[in-house]
Amino acid sequence: MGNFMVGTAKLDITPGLGCHMCGYFEDRLATSINDPLYVKALAISDGEREIGLVTLDIIDISRPVVEKAKALIQERIGIDAEHILISTTHTHTGPAVMSALGTPAEPGYADSLIPRIADAYVMAHNARVPAEIAHASGDVHEEVHNRRWYMKDGSTRMNPGYQNPDAIRPAGPTDPQLGLLIARDPVTKKPLALYANLALHYVGPWKIHTIISADYFGCFAAAMQRIAGADFLVMLANGTQGNINNCDFEKPARTSRYVWQQCERVANVCAGEAWKAWNLLRDEDFKTEGFVDAKISMIPFDARTPSAELLEESKKILANPDGYKPAEVVYANEIVQLNDMPSHLVIPLHTLCVNDLGIVGLHGEVFVEIGLDTKERSPFPQTMVVGLANGTVGYIATDKALDEGSYETRLCRHVRSPKGTGKLWADTAVAGLSELLKRR
Repeated sequence: MGNFMVGTAKLDITPGLGCHMCGYFEDRLATSINDPLYVKALAISDGEREIGLVTLDIIDISRPVVEKAKALIQERIGIDAEHILISTTHTHTGPAVMSALGTPAEPGYADSLIPRIADAYVMAHNARVPAEIAHASGDVHEEVHNRRWYMKDGSTRMNPGYQNPDAIRPAGPTDPQLGLLIARDPVTKKPLALYANLALHYVGPWKIHTIISADYFGCFAAAMQRIAGADFLVMLANGTQGNINNCDFEKPARTSRYVWQQCERVANVCAGEAWKAWNLLRDEDFKTEGFVDAKISMIPFDARTPSAELLEESKKILANPDGYKPAEVVYANEIVQLNDMPSHLVIPLHTLCVNDLGIVGLHGEVFVEIGLDTKERSPFPQTMVVGLANGTVGYIATDKALDEGSYETRLCRHVRSPKGTGKLWADTAVAGLSELLKRR
């Protein structure tokens, strides 16, 4: 335990026009850029240890890219890979870092991220200054909704449509907690960094567009700087958003006057709530000294695989796709590619802490129930659960959802987690946090 030092940095990772954009069932080529994409890095040390929090304004990232970036950081400044959490925001208006659902990966883009991630973190590490740190949380329940609904025909459907008379009720809960980790100058009290966390898939533009944007994650950063009247690093890490979006299907759809209105609106709501929670803190809540630590647990992931019958049917569809819906052709191609992927993996589950704030990094698009379970059983007074952390193995649904079906459970390259995954991940996270608590 010692005095806190904090350093920040961000670097532009915006791709060029014409790049492949990932996030929907069809390939899109970028025609314009609305706002830049960034890799943002926050280094926090306590005099003995250092942890790093890194976010990227992209839809996802592969584990090999993350590991190469961490190795480069360790080579340059000696920070152990176990102490750096790298996550993606999950914007659907960014480049295709990996191929998915009919969209090819943008050539060379993933490899270009490796030195940019490393550079950003090294810059943050080298820029460390004395800091005082606090944490808080707000509630934005108005902007988070479970996107899976029970239907009158007995099915479960993702995004059933606004005020659909055949939709009965949401198939699960939400997590409205907006987590905040705040660092400021101990003398001037000016903000140095904000690391926020919310379980919200993304917001997206009005209609599907080919315009590069960091989505509401970027708008949130701009709104926070505007409200605070200061230039400081603002990061918004996504949470357990696998079944969460901001569409309130019980009400009519919101109208939009321009492409990014909803992104800006949601960002303003979140920024307002964050500023409120921030200003409710007392000066004594900010600590100039404390404790940081981190631990990575490697756990098995035995992915679901296609049956011989499904594989054969998929090959038949691809051999003669006429007469099939485009989505069925896309899924057939997914099954054929999935069959060639390894099914027995060992994946990282990350736990970190800053004083009495716990942070968990989960390796995919995790259902909100798993995040809520982790928070409820965490030994820390407040816990952030970050999704798409250190890479991804895709959607992590609950056992109940796997029985119910729908998009997030249909087998493909990014949907292959078996039953029991959610409990294993939550149990491992709680155990990791408990170990960190004992080290203090």
